[in-house]
Amino acid sequence: MKILIAVIIFSAIILIHELGHFLLAKKNGIVVTEFSLGMGPRLVSTQKGGTRYSIKLFPIGGSCAMLGEDTGEDELPGTFNAAPVWGRVSVVAAGPVFNFILAFVLSVIITAFVGYDPAEIMEVKAGSSAEQAGLQKGDIITEYNGYHIDLARDLYVYSYLNELTEEPVTVKVKRGGEERTVTFEPDVNVRYLLGFNRSDADSMEVVSLIEGMPLQEAGLEPGDVITSVGGTPTPDGSAYDAYLEEHPLSDEPLEITYERNGLEYTAEITPREYRTPELGFSYNVGYIKTEGFQVLKYAALDVKYMIRTTVLSLKELVTGGLGVKDLSGPVGVVDAIGTAYEESKDEGALMVWMNLLNMAVLLSANLGVMNLLPLPALDGGRLVFLLVEAVRRKPVNREVEGMIHFAGLMLLMVLMIVVMYNDVLKIF
Repeated sequence: MKILIAVIIFSAIILIHELGHFLLAKKNGIVVTEFSLGMGPRLVSTQKGGTRYSIKLFPIGGSCAMLGEDTGEDELPGTFNAAPVWGRVSVVAAGPVFNFILAFVLSVIITAFVGYDPAEIMEVKAGSSAEQAGLQKGDIITEYNGYHIDLARDLYVYSYLNELTEEPVTVKVKRGGEERTVTFEPDVNVRYLLGFNRSDADSMEVVSLIEGMPLQEAGLEPGDVITSVGGTPTPDGSAYDAYLEEHPLSDEPLEITYERNGLEYTAEITPREYRTPELGFSYNVGYIKTEGFQVLKYAALDVKYMIRTTVLSLKELVTGGLGVKDLSGPVGVVDAIGTAYEESKDEGALMVWMNLLNMAVLLSANLGVMNLLPLPALDGGRLVFLLVEAVRRKPVNREVEGMIHFAGLMLLMVLMIVVMYNDVLKIF
Protein backbone atom coordinates (compact mmCIF):
# COMPACT_ATOMS: atom_id res chain seq x y z
CA MET A 1 0.00 0.00 0.00
CA LYS A 2 2.71 2.47 0.98
CA ILE A 3 4.62 1.83 -2.26
CA LEU A 4 1.46 2.45 -4.29
CA ILE A 5 0.84 5.76 -2.47
CA ALA A 6 4.45 6.80 -3.02
CA VAL A 7 4.31 6.00 -6.73
CA ILE A 8 1.04 7.94 -7.14
CA ILE A 9 2.47 11.03 -5.42
CA PHE A 10 5.76 10.92 -7.31
CA SER A 11 4.02 10.34 -10.64
CA ALA A 12 1.53 13.18 -10.04
CA ILE A 13 4.37 15.63 -9.35
CA ILE A 14 6.18 14.67 -12.56
CA LEU A 15 2.92 14.77 -14.53
CA ILE A 16 2.28 18.37 -13.38
CA HIS A 17 5.84 19.28 -14.39
CA GLU A 18 5.37 17.85 -17.87
CA LEU A 19 1.90 19.43 -18.09
CA GLY A 20 3.56 22.83 -17.74
CA HIS A 21 5.77 22.11 -20.75
CA PHE A 22 2.77 20.72 -22.67
CA LEU A 23 0.41 23.67 -22.14
CA LEU A 24 3.01 26.32 -22.96
CA ALA A 25 4.15 24.35 -26.02
CA LYS A 26 0.56 24.29 -27.31
CA LYS A 27 0.23 28.01 -26.51
CA ASN A 28 3.30 28.77 -28.64
CA GLY A 29 2.22 26.63 -31.60
CA ILE A 30 4.75 23.87 -30.98
CA VAL A 31 3.64 20.37 -31.97
CA VAL A 32 3.76 17.94 -29.05
CA THR A 33 4.36 14.52 -30.55
CA GLU A 34 3.79 12.59 -27.30
CA PHE A 35 2.68 13.35 -23.77
CA SER A 36 3.28 10.37 -21.51
CA LEU A 37 3.10 9.27 -17.92
CA GLY A 38 5.76 6.75 -17.00
CA MET A 39 8.78 5.35 -18.78
CA GLY A 40 9.52 2.34 -20.96
CA PRO A 41 7.15 0.52 -23.34
CA ARG A 42 3.64 1.90 -23.88
CA LEU A 43 0.81 0.12 -22.10
CA VAL A 44 -2.05 2.32 -23.35
CA SER A 45 -2.03 5.19 -25.83
CA THR A 46 -4.39 7.27 -27.94
CA GLN A 47 -3.87 9.83 -30.71
CA LYS A 48 -5.63 13.20 -30.61
CA GLY A 49 -4.87 16.51 -32.30
CA GLY A 50 -1.47 15.36 -33.52
CA THR A 51 -0.36 14.27 -30.02
CA ARG A 52 -0.08 10.73 -28.73
CA TYR A 53 -1.13 10.42 -25.08
CA SER A 54 0.48 7.41 -23.42
CA ILE A 55 0.70 5.50 -20.17
CA LYS A 56 3.94 3.53 -19.98
CA LEU A 57 5.10 0.46 -18.09
CA PHE A 58 7.20 2.06 -15.35
CA PRO A 59 5.02 4.60 -13.51
CA ILE A 60 7.85 6.80 -12.20
CA GLY A 61 8.64 9.54 -14.71
CA GLY A 62 7.00 11.15 -17.71
CA SER A 63 7.76 13.17 -20.82
CA CYS A 64 6.51 15.87 -23.15
CA ALA A 65 8.16 15.23 -26.54
CA MET A 66 8.08 18.22 -28.87
CA LEU A 67 8.69 18.21 -32.61
CA GLY A 68 12.27 19.14 -33.46
CA GLU A 69 13.19 19.71 -29.80
CA ASP A 70 16.66 18.19 -30.11
CA THR A 71 17.30 18.73 -33.81
CA GLY A 72 18.17 21.61 -36.10
CA GLU A 73 14.81 21.79 -37.87
CA ASP A 74 14.53 25.58 -37.49
CA GLU A 75 12.44 26.34 -40.54
CA LEU A 76 9.71 23.73 -40.25
CA PRO A 77 6.43 25.12 -38.82
CA GLY A 78 5.42 23.63 -35.50
CA THR A 79 8.92 22.65 -34.45
CA PHE A 80 10.39 23.73 -31.12
CA ASN A 81 13.19 25.77 -32.69
CA ALA A 82 10.82 27.59 -35.03
CA ALA A 83 9.03 29.22 -32.09
CA PRO A 84 10.17 32.68 -30.90
CA VAL A 85 13.04 32.50 -28.40
CA TRP A 86 10.97 33.94 -25.52
CA GLY A 87 8.22 31.48 -26.36
CA ARG A 88 10.72 28.64 -26.01
CA VAL A 89 11.96 30.15 -22.73
CA SER A 90 8.39 30.05 -21.40
CA VAL A 91 7.97 26.42 -22.52
CA VAL A 92 11.15 25.27 -20.79
CA ALA A 93 10.54 27.31 -17.62
CA ALA A 94 6.92 26.19 -17.35
CA GLY A 95 7.81 22.76 -15.92
CA PRO A 96 9.56 24.07 -12.78
CA VAL A 97 7.01 26.92 -12.47
CA PHE A 98 4.14 24.42 -12.46
CA ASN A 99 5.95 22.50 -9.71
CA PHE A 100 6.07 25.66 -7.60
CA ILE A 101 2.38 26.31 -8.32
CA LEU A 102 1.50 22.75 -7.26
CA ALA A 103 3.56 23.17 -4.08
CA PHE A 104 1.67 26.38 -3.28
CA VAL A 105 -1.78 24.84 -3.87
CA LEU A 106 -0.96 21.89 -1.63
CA SER A 107 0.51 24.23 1.00
CA VAL A 108 -2.74 26.20 1.05
CA ILE A 109 -4.61 22.98 1.90
CA ILE A 110 -2.12 22.06 4.63
CA THR A 111 -2.09 25.56 6.14
CA ALA A 112 -5.90 25.73 6.12
CA PHE A 113 -6.10 22.51 8.15
CA VAL A 114 -2.95 22.61 10.29
CA GLY A 115 -1.87 26.27 10.47
CA TYR A 116 1.70 27.57 10.63
CA ASP A 117 4.65 27.50 13.04
CA PRO A 118 5.60 31.00 14.27
CA ALA A 119 9.18 31.46 15.48
CA GLU A 120 7.98 32.49 18.94
CA ILE A 121 10.25 32.37 21.98
CA MET A 122 8.56 30.05 24.47
CA GLU A 123 10.98 30.34 27.38
CA VAL A 124 14.10 32.32 28.32
CA LYS A 125 16.41 30.68 30.85
CA ALA A 126 16.62 32.68 34.06
CA GLY A 127 19.98 34.38 34.49
CA SER A 128 21.11 33.55 30.96
CA SER A 129 22.90 35.99 28.68
CA ALA A 130 19.80 36.01 26.47
CA GLU A 131 17.65 37.18 29.38
CA GLN A 132 20.16 39.82 30.45
CA ALA A 133 20.32 41.11 26.85
CA GLY A 134 16.54 41.61 26.88
CA LEU A 135 14.95 38.64 25.11
CA GLN A 136 11.49 37.84 26.47
CA LYS A 137 8.97 35.05 26.27
CA GLY A 138 6.51 35.80 23.46
CA ASP A 139 9.02 37.59 21.22
CA ILE A 140 8.71 36.58 17.54
CA ILE A 141 12.09 35.99 15.91
CA THR A 142 12.35 37.64 12.48
CA GLU A 143 16.11 37.40 11.89
CA TYR A 144 18.93 35.33 13.32
CA ASN A 145 22.54 36.32 12.57
CA GLY A 146 21.40 38.00 9.35
CA TYR A 147 19.27 35.01 8.27
CA HIS A 148 15.64 36.01 7.67
CA ILE A 149 13.18 33.96 9.72
CA ASP A 150 9.57 33.52 8.56
CA LEU A 151 8.75 30.27 10.35
CA ALA A 152 10.17 28.30 13.25
CA ARG A 153 11.43 25.75 10.73
CA ASP A 154 13.70 28.42 9.21
CA LEU A 155 15.50 28.77 12.53
CA TYR A 156 15.74 24.99 12.88
CA VAL A 157 17.33 24.61 9.42
CA TYR A 158 19.79 27.45 10.07
CA SER A 159 20.78 25.92 13.42
CA TYR A 160 21.19 22.50 11.78
CA LEU A 161 23.48 23.83 9.04
CA ASN A 162 25.41 26.31 11.22
CA GLU A 163 26.93 25.02 14.45
CA LEU A 164 26.46 27.31 17.43
CA THR A 165 29.77 28.79 18.60
CA GLU A 166 30.80 31.14 21.39
CA GLU A 167 30.65 34.07 18.98
CA PRO A 168 28.02 36.78 19.69
CA VAL A 169 24.51 36.11 18.37
CA THR A 170 22.33 38.87 16.93
CA VAL A 171 18.58 38.29 16.96
CA LYS A 172 15.85 40.56 15.64
CA VAL A 173 12.44 40.11 17.24
CA LYS A 174 8.98 41.61 17.06
CA ARG A 175 7.40 42.61 20.35
CA GLY A 176 4.16 44.55 20.61
CA GLY A 177 4.33 45.58 16.96
CA GLU A 178 7.88 46.94 17.30
CA GLU A 179 11.10 45.39 16.02
CA ARG A 180 14.03 45.10 18.41
CA THR A 181 17.61 43.92 17.91
CA VAL A 182 19.28 41.91 20.66
CA THR A 183 22.93 40.85 20.70
CA PHE A 184 24.43 38.52 23.30
CA GLU A 185 27.15 35.92 23.75
CA PRO A 186 25.87 32.36 24.20
CA ASP A 187 26.26 30.82 27.62
CA VAL A 188 28.83 28.02 27.73
CA ASN A 189 28.29 24.72 29.50
CA VAL A 190 31.71 23.33 30.45
CA ARG A 191 32.04 19.58 30.97
CA TYR A 192 34.99 17.22 31.24
CA LEU A 193 34.80 14.02 29.22
CA LEU A 194 36.67 10.75 28.84
CA GLY A 195 35.55 10.52 25.22
CA PHE A 196 33.72 7.24 24.68
CA ASN A 197 30.25 5.92 23.84
CA ARG A 198 28.68 2.92 25.57
CA SER A 199 26.61 0.19 23.95
CA ASP A 200 23.72 1.12 26.28
CA ALA A 201 23.06 2.88 29.59
CA ASP A 202 23.64 -0.30 31.62
CA SER A 203 26.87 -1.34 29.94
CA MET A 204 30.49 -0.21 30.31
CA GLU A 205 31.52 -1.68 26.96
CA VAL A 206 33.19 0.85 24.65
CA VAL A 207 31.31 1.01 21.36
CA SER A 208 33.15 3.97 19.86
CA LEU A 209 35.77 6.53 20.81
CA ILE A 210 35.80 10.26 20.13
CA GLU A 211 38.78 11.29 18.04
CA GLY A 212 41.39 13.29 19.96
CA MET A 213 39.82 12.60 23.36
CA PRO A 214 41.66 11.01 26.35
CA LEU A 215 40.57 7.37 26.02
CA GLN A 216 41.37 7.28 22.32
CA GLU A 217 44.81 8.78 22.99
CA ALA A 218 45.36 6.26 25.80
CA GLY A 219 44.96 3.40 23.32
CA LEU A 220 41.52 2.03 24.19
CA GLU A 221 39.61 0.32 21.39
CA PRO A 222 35.95 -0.49 20.65
CA GLY A 223 35.06 -3.69 22.49
CA ASP A 224 37.07 -2.85 25.60
CA VAL A 225 35.14 -2.92 28.88
CA ILE A 226 35.93 -0.28 31.53
CA THR A 227 35.99 -1.96 34.94
CA SER A 228 36.97 0.91 37.25
CA VAL A 229 37.38 4.70 37.21
CA GLY A 230 39.46 6.58 39.78
CA GLY A 231 39.89 3.42 41.83
CA THR A 232 36.12 2.84 42.05
CA PRO A 233 34.76 -0.38 40.44
CA THR A 234 32.24 0.24 37.67
CA PRO A 235 30.61 -3.14 37.00
CA ASP A 236 27.71 -1.48 35.18
CA GLY A 237 26.38 1.84 33.93
CA SER A 238 24.62 2.66 37.20
CA ALA A 239 27.86 2.40 39.17
CA TYR A 240 29.62 4.62 36.61
CA ASP A 241 26.86 7.25 36.78
CA ALA A 242 26.95 7.17 40.60
CA TYR A 243 30.72 7.71 40.53
CA LEU A 244 30.36 10.74 38.23
CA GLU A 245 27.69 12.21 40.50
CA GLU A 246 29.95 11.98 43.56
CA HIS A 247 33.20 12.77 41.72
CA PRO A 248 32.51 15.08 38.75
CA LEU A 249 35.26 14.86 36.17
CA SER A 250 37.74 17.74 36.13
CA ASP A 251 41.17 18.46 34.72
CA GLU A 252 42.71 16.28 37.44
CA PRO A 253 44.33 13.01 36.21
CA LEU A 254 42.68 9.73 37.18
CA GLU A 255 43.33 6.05 36.69
CA ILE A 256 41.05 3.70 34.80
CA THR A 257 41.17 -0.06 34.31
CA TYR A 258 39.69 -1.91 31.39
CA GLU A 259 39.44 -5.46 30.06
CA ARG A 260 40.41 -6.63 26.59
CA ASN A 261 40.28 -10.28 25.54
CA GLY A 262 40.17 -11.41 29.19
CA LEU A 263 43.18 -9.36 30.24
CA GLU A 264 43.09 -6.26 32.46
CA TYR A 265 44.95 -3.07 31.63
CA THR A 266 45.50 0.21 33.46
CA ALA A 267 45.85 3.71 32.05
CA GLU A 268 46.20 7.15 33.56
CA ILE A 269 44.23 9.79 31.70
CA THR A 270 43.29 13.44 32.11
CA PRO A 271 39.66 14.27 31.22
CA ARG A 272 39.37 16.84 28.44
CA GLU A 273 37.33 20.03 28.65
CA TYR A 274 34.29 20.05 26.38
CA ARG A 275 32.53 23.38 25.88
CA THR A 276 28.91 23.46 24.69
CA PRO A 277 27.47 26.88 23.76
CA GLU A 278 23.81 27.35 24.72
CA LEU A 279 21.37 29.97 23.40
CA GLY A 280 19.51 30.28 26.67
CA PHE A 281 16.06 30.26 25.07
CA SER A 282 13.68 27.79 23.46
CA TYR A 283 11.30 28.48 20.59
CA ASN A 284 8.01 27.13 19.35
CA VAL A 285 7.92 23.79 17.53
CA GLY A 286 4.14 23.50 17.20
CA TYR A 287 1.53 24.92 14.83
CA ILE A 288 -1.24 27.46 15.38
CA LYS A 289 -4.38 27.87 13.27
CA THR A 290 -4.89 30.75 10.88
CA GLU A 291 -7.59 31.78 8.41
CA GLY A 292 -8.52 34.07 5.54
CA PHE A 293 -5.74 35.67 3.50
CA GLN A 294 -3.27 34.64 6.21
CA VAL A 295 -3.62 31.09 4.88
CA LEU A 296 -2.32 32.24 1.48
CA LYS A 297 0.49 34.21 3.12
CA TYR A 298 1.77 31.33 5.23
CA ALA A 299 1.30 28.83 2.40
CA ALA A 300 3.57 31.03 0.27
CA LEU A 301 6.09 31.22 3.14
CA ASP A 302 5.94 27.43 3.42
CA VAL A 303 6.88 27.06 -0.26
CA LYS A 304 9.62 29.67 0.21
CA TYR A 305 10.96 27.60 3.11
CA MET A 306 10.98 24.43 0.98
CA ILE A 307 12.77 26.18 -1.90
CA ARG A 308 15.33 27.85 0.36
CA THR A 309 16.02 24.59 2.18
CA THR A 310 16.65 22.85 -1.14
CA VAL A 311 19.02 25.64 -2.25
CA LEU A 312 20.89 25.54 1.08
CA SER A 313 21.21 21.76 0.82
CA LEU A 314 22.69 22.12 -2.68
CA LYS A 315 25.13 24.68 -1.31
CA GLU A 316 26.19 22.20 1.39
CA LEU A 317 26.63 19.55 -1.31
CA VAL A 318 28.90 21.84 -3.35
CA THR A 319 30.95 23.01 -0.35
CA GLY A 320 31.36 19.50 1.06
CA GLY A 321 29.00 19.79 4.01
CA LEU A 322 26.95 16.98 2.44
CA GLY A 323 28.07 14.12 0.20
CA VAL A 324 26.60 12.04 -2.61
CA LYS A 325 25.50 9.51 0.01
CA ASP A 326 23.14 12.14 1.42
CA LEU A 327 21.26 12.39 -1.90
CA SER A 328 18.09 10.42 -2.58
CA GLY A 329 16.65 9.31 -5.91
CA PRO A 330 13.28 7.75 -6.81
CA VAL A 331 13.91 4.68 -4.62
CA GLY A 332 14.77 6.83 -1.61
CA VAL A 333 11.82 9.12 -2.25
CA VAL A 334 9.40 6.20 -2.44
CA ASP A 335 10.84 4.81 0.79
CA ALA A 336 10.56 8.22 2.54
CA ILE A 337 6.93 8.62 1.48
CA GLY A 338 6.18 5.08 2.62
CA THR A 339 7.83 5.75 5.98
CA ALA A 340 5.79 8.94 6.43
CA TYR A 341 2.63 6.95 5.75
CA GLU A 342 3.51 4.15 8.18
CA GLU A 343 4.49 6.54 10.99
CA SER A 344 1.34 8.67 10.74
CA LYS A 345 -1.41 6.12 10.01
CA ASP A 346 -1.96 5.44 13.72
CA GLU A 347 -2.66 9.15 14.28
CA GLY A 348 -5.75 9.21 12.06
CA ALA A 349 -6.63 9.84 8.42
CA LEU A 350 -6.19 13.63 8.64
CA MET A 351 -2.62 13.35 9.88
CA VAL A 352 -1.83 10.80 7.16
CA TRP A 353 -3.12 13.16 4.47
CA MET A 354 -1.31 16.17 5.90
CA ASN A 355 2.02 14.34 6.12
CA LEU A 356 1.70 12.95 2.61
CA LEU A 357 0.73 16.36 1.22
CA ASN A 358 3.69 17.89 3.04
CA MET A 359 5.98 15.34 1.40
CA ALA A 360 4.43 16.25 -1.96
CA VAL A 361 5.10 19.96 -1.33
CA LEU A 362 8.74 19.23 -0.50
CA LEU A 363 9.20 16.99 -3.55
CA SER A 364 7.46 19.38 -5.93
CA ALA A 365 9.49 22.38 -4.75
CA ASN A 366 12.65 20.26 -4.82
CA LEU A 367 11.97 19.10 -8.38
CA GLY A 368 11.35 22.68 -9.46
CA VAL A 369 14.65 23.89 -8.00
CA MET A 370 16.67 20.95 -9.29
CA ASN A 371 15.35 21.40 -12.83
CA LEU A 372 16.35 25.06 -12.82
CA LEU A 373 19.99 24.24 -12.13
CA PRO A 374 22.08 25.47 -15.10
CA LEU A 375 23.26 21.95 -15.97
CA PRO A 376 23.11 20.33 -19.43
CA ALA A 377 20.00 18.20 -20.09
CA LEU A 378 18.05 19.92 -17.28
CA ASP A 379 15.55 22.71 -17.92
CA GLY A 380 18.01 25.17 -16.39
CA GLY A 381 20.71 24.11 -18.85
CA ARG A 382 18.35 24.63 -21.78
CA LEU A 383 17.39 28.04 -20.43
CA VAL A 384 21.05 29.06 -20.41
CA PHE A 385 21.34 28.36 -24.16
CA LEU A 386 18.05 30.15 -24.86
CA LEU A 387 19.09 33.23 -22.89
CA VAL A 388 22.40 33.29 -24.75
CA GLU A 389 20.42 33.12 -27.98
CA ALA A 390 18.18 35.98 -26.85
CA VAL A 391 21.23 38.16 -26.10
CA ARG A 392 23.18 37.21 -29.26
CA ARG A 393 20.02 37.26 -31.42
CA LYS A 394 21.13 34.00 -32.96
CA PRO A 395 21.22 30.45 -31.61
CA VAL A 396 24.24 28.50 -30.45
CA ASN A 397 25.20 25.80 -32.95
CA ARG A 398 22.42 23.21 -32.60
CA GLU A 399 24.76 20.25 -32.96
CA VAL A 400 27.10 21.56 -30.27
CA GLU A 401 24.18 22.22 -27.94
CA GLY A 402 22.79 18.75 -28.62
CA MET A 403 26.12 17.09 -27.80
CA ILE A 404 26.44 19.08 -24.58
CA HIS A 405 22.94 18.08 -23.48
CA PHE A 406 23.61 14.45 -24.40
CA ALA A 407 26.84 14.41 -22.39
CA GLY A 408 25.00 16.00 -19.47
CA LEU A 409 22.26 13.38 -19.71
CA MET A 410 24.82 10.57 -19.57
CA LEU A 411 26.45 12.09 -16.48
CA LEU A 412 23.04 12.48 -14.83
CA MET A 413 22.25 8.84 -15.58
CA VAL A 414 25.52 7.76 -13.93
CA LEU A 415 24.72 9.94 -10.90
CA MET A 416 21.21 8.47 -10.79
CA ILE A 417 22.62 4.93 -10.73
CA VAL A 418 25.00 5.84 -7.88
CA VAL A 419 22.20 7.52 -5.92
CA MET A 420 19.85 4.59 -6.52
CA TYR A 421 22.54 2.18 -5.31
CA ASN A 422 22.97 4.22 -2.13
CA ASP A 423 19.19 4.31 -1.64
CA VAL A 424 19.02 0.53 -1.82
CA LEU A 425 21.86 0.20 0.71
CA LYS A 426 20.06 2.58 3.10
CA ILE A 427 16.85 0.53 2.90
CA PHE A 428 18.45 -2.87 3.33
